[in-house]
Amino acid sequence: MKTTRVPVACQQAVMRSLRHFLQLAAQRLECTFDEPALLYQQRGTAAGTAWLEKWEIRLNPVLLQENLQAFTDEVVPHELAHLLVWKRFGRVAPHGKEWKWMMETVLGVPARRTHQFALNSVRTNTFTYRCSCQQHQLTVRRHNRVLRGESEYRCVRCGSLLQPGEFSSI
Repeated sequence: MKTTRVPVACQQAVMRSLRHFLQLAAQRLECTFDEPALLYQQRGTAAGTAWLEKWEIRLNPVLLQENLQAFTDEVVPHELAHLLVWKRFGRVAPHGKEWKWMMETVLGVPARRTHQFALNSVRTNTFTYRCSCQQHQLTVRRHNRVLRGESEYRCVRCGSLLQPGEFSSI
């Protein structure tokens, strides 16, 4: 696997953001938290993930470099909120009321579940699926799960089941 080298300036900006939000959480929650490990190993289209038991945040190095400001403003606090919620409340719904409260009330960041970054640089092979209202691009992993009958996916807009093939309007 080819690893993407993250420039020191990007790493420093991420660390400043992490420390800023950790300090905010410490003040507002009146307790301190260890600094989580930061790894730049997230692959695919996810901007980042929080590894609760490891107390670790993994960031996508390609998307980070393409969207540095959004990462420091949104992705870092998003993933940190997952860790803080786990410490404070234990295992709860990933984007539930506790996470939303942590994001908005404690960290002062809008609670958005997904990013809107351009994905051309990180998306490899995709497969076209359609629903009633639009076309979707599924990753190889999701496509293979559909083929094996392990998963089915629905459009978040119209709720219909995604089907392989191009979208055609009548």
